[in-house]
Amino acid sequence: MTSQYQPSEAELARRVYRASKKRRSTLVSFISTLVFASVAWFALVNTPGWERVSTSFFDWNTAVAAFPRVIEGLWLNLRVLVFAVIGVLIFGLLLAILRTLRNPVFFPLRIFARGYVDFFRGLPLIIVLYIVGFGIPGLRLEFLGRIPAEVLGTVALILTYSAYVSEVFRAGIESIHPSQRLAARSLGLSYSKTMRLVVLPQAVRRVAPPLMNDFVALQKDVGLISILGAVDAVRGAQIEVAKYANFTPYVVAGLLFVLLAIPSVRFADRISQKYAQREQAGSAL
Repeated sequence: MTSQYQPSEAELARRVYRASKKRRSTLVSFISTLVFASVAWFALVNTPGWERVSTSFFDWNTAVAAFPRVIEGLWLNLRVLVFAVIGVLIFGLLLAILRTLRNPVFFPLRIFARGYVDFFRGLPLIIVLYIVGFGIPGLRLEFLGRIPAEVLGTVALILTYSAYVSEVFRAGIESIHPSQRLAARSLGLSYSKTMRLVVLPQAVRRVAPPLMNDFVALQKDVGLISILGAVDAVRGAQIEVAKYANFTPYVVAGLLFVLLAIPSVRFADRISQKYAQREQAGSAL
């Protein structure tokens, strides 16, 4: 029969001290947050133009009336986001693999991938949207028919974000020690199997946190497709603003984007924290 563990008097005293310190820290944090929020609120509501701003941006009746159109537009943003994420992952990974090819015969592909990344990382997204959104229809390719604005916006997002994500993937691939590739090749694995079974699984785990950050940024930029005429949340809010002569629908759309981003941001933070703890513990990724 094993004896039950009984903490010593000193350990019990330490536990009491830690609990007391934690309660004191929580109380101080709550009070300081309350004081800061109160000061900010009173400073804001006592500004000369607050009454006019509150009427123009925070009108409850306008928010309720505009909500159906804005939430319907947000559903379009979500669909575009899903297809954009899939396209960015596939095209970004392909670009990264092209840039890491070592055989001289692939030199043109490496140059293409490098030029592509340099070009789209330097070009503002809004210009890419204009070029794709109004340039491709201007080619009058009859066999494509009329291309919806949301499809053109998705293509523009994939073109731009693939350049950023490919660099993240490339950093992960090049972080794998060459000895692992040589060991895999010495065991008879082909280049494709070495990449698929040895290099990429480790590389993806290592770059998961920065990848998540890129996709959080993409989630916000999805709202830019409204400049092409797609009736997403931003365009829906714009229509409601014109209808009610009030800016509250923009606030509604902004809050919905924030609510949409919070789970992704927390998940990205969680992933970053998890791998940071693993690195500090010295465990192999």
